Amino acid sequence: MTENWAERAACKGLDPAIFYPLTDEEAGHAKAICAECPVKEPCLEHAIENREKNGVWGGETERERLRIVRRRRRLRQQQVTGIAS
Repeated sequence: MTENWAERAACKGLDPAIFYPLTDEEAGHAKAICAECPVKEPCLEHAIENREKNGVWGGETERERLRIVRRRRRLRQQQVTGIAS
């Protein structure tokens, strides 16, 4: 995936601190910006692929990204198990 998506991001030029809240409950402002972003999906995939540990990426906090990763793993495992049956 090319990295040029970052040039079109709604967060470009904003204070990065907005995207690194201390708690998930404080992530609302960052999530609102991400909700309107034209490159939300590539941003989220970048964070997942690169195992970004902190911050809001693609509108998701670290905890939410971990849930997405776990859900994807379960789905892949179910697909493999379903195919093997």
